[in-house]
Formats: sequence, structure tokens, C-alpha cells
Amino acid sequence: MNQPILTIVVPCYNEEDVFKETASQLSHVLEAIIADKLISSESKLLFVDDGSRDRTWELIESEGEHNSFVKGLKLAKNVGHQNALMAGLETAAKQSDCIISIDADLQDDIDVIQTFVEKYWEGYDIVYGVRDSRETDTIFKRTTAVGYYRLMGRLGINLVPNHADFRLMSKRALEELFKFKETNLFLRGLVPLVGFSSTKVYYDRKERFAGESKYPLKKMLAFAFDGISSFSVTPIRFVTFIGFLAMFFSIVAGAYALIQDFLGHTVSGWTSLVISIWFVGGLQLMGLGIIGEYIGKIYFEVKKRPRYAIEKDSFSATQTKKQINEAIGH
Repeated sequence: MNQPILTIVVPCYNEEDVFKETASQLSHVLEAIIADKLISSESKLLFVDDGSRDRTWELIESEGEHNSFVKGLKLAKNVGHQNALMAGLETAAKQSDCIISIDADLQDDIDVIQTFVEKYWEGYDIVYGVRDSRETDTIFKRTTAVGYYRLMGRLGINLVPNHADFRLMSKRALEELFKFKETNLFLRGLVPLVGFSSTKVYYDRKERFAGESKYPLKKMLAFAFDGISSFSVTPIRFVTFIGFLAMFFSIVAGAYALIQDFLGHTVSGWTSLVISIWFVGGLQLMGLGIIGEYIGKIYFEVKKRPRYAIEKDSFSATQTKKQINEAIGH
């Protein structure tokens, strides 16, 4: 078996504070793995600039001038982490045997990247990086994360607990992943659907090296609900169940009111009436909101708009130049 070409894909959004350190540390990792003859010397780092508003792209271009590992992919506008990651995966897959995805903040332990590659040599097509603990998280984030994974499991959604987007995928696993054409991407849910042999590598997550998190609470909640609504219709069924339940109680309450009226025991009072109206009205609005969320997803899916637009691509340009030189040489 020849040494595989590895590409490490790193989505970036306003990462000028951490970029140089990330590029340096990942370059050292590649050098070490190449020295151990586990991967080809043609392996690369692909930084995907997701429409950053700072100097991230300038730094990527500058680093690429003197660091042969570093290549860049500049998207025309910000399309979100999942779409940016998919852009990197689709670009890198054209000339890579395996790809590792990792965030730019250096919170994931880059020392286990070599272990990922060793697992690939053992025959695994997918290697998940899984957090061994969540001690660096706040109590709120830790509790909600555990609850979220339990909820997803009960909804029938197959996720790898405590795994984000730090993983290795072989070329054939990626080719299967690319067959999923949905616009609403939730890669943590899609990758397990691919199948193929997989394993887990556990590591301790670190504090962010520099800069601020790109996932505040609002984005985290939106991302979590995207994961639920992209893979399960259980919330709609739950609303239907609540509707039947409310109808049952209304029938019981109506029967009780009729009996009281026949017996001459009329009960006056607006409080119970107003509360019941508000309660049923709230359920209706909640149901409409959930159904509307699904209809909105259908709306975006049927449009089949492209997930991203590439403005600059130094990764593919390098390969094209290499092919031209080889053709001239022959």
C-alpha cells in the first residue's frame, strides 16, 4: 500500500488571532507523520475562509508563500461552519486519500491526529475524535450537552456522543457522504449514516488558544434544533399527540360543564376560561412554529441552491500546475 495523501481541512471564520499558531502546530504534525512514513509528502493543510471580515485570508495567502503545506480556499461569502467544512471536504477529496477535519481554535488535541492515521492504516474508513470528558465546559453547557445527546437518541437519531467535527474519513467514505444532497447540513448526523468501518479515538479538549467562540448560546440552540429537525419528524408527531390530548381534555371538560348545567350548578368565572384559551392558543402557536420550521426546510431544499461559491482556490491551482508540469515533462 502506497503512502496515502492526507489533507487536513480547517474551516476559518475571523481567526486571525489564532491562525499562525494553528498553521504552525498542524504543519509540525504533518512533518512528524510524514517522517514516520505514514502519509505522503504531498499531504496538505487546507484552510477554508468562510467569508471572514478580518485578515484571515491575507494570513492564509501569506503563510502559503513560504509554507508548502498551507493552501487556501476562499468562499465568496459567509455560509456557515457546516457548509464551509463541506466545501473543504469536496475540494480536498479530489486529490486526497483521506481527510481530517478540525476547527481552527486548537481546542481539539492535534496530538491524536497521528493516531487517526494509524487507525486508517488498520482499515478504518471513519475515525471519530471523541472528548474523554467535558471538564473545560461550564456546568450549564455540560448538562445541556448530555441532555441533548440523550434526546437525540430517544428520537432515533444516531449520533456519536461528545463528538463534534474532529474526524478522519477515507476517500470512499467521503464519496458516499457527497451523495447526501440536502441543503440543511448536519454532518454529525450524516456521517454515521454513511456506514463503513469506524472507530473512536478519545482525547481531552483544551481551552481555546485565542479569540472568541464562534458558537454563542443562540447559535448553539439553532444548531441543535437543526440537527433534530433534519433527521426526525418526532416533534411534529409530538404536536399531534398534544393536540389529541388537548382535545380529549376539552371533551371531558365540556361533558363536565353540561352535567353541571343540567344539575343547576353553574360556575361563573373568567379566570379558568382565559387560562384555558391561553393554554390552547399557546399549544397551537407552538405547533404552527414547529410545522413551519419543517416547511421552511422543505422550502430551502426544493430550491436546490448551491451551498457555497468559491472565490479563490490555491489548493486546486497547485494540483493543476503540477499536472501541467508532468504533461510537459512527458
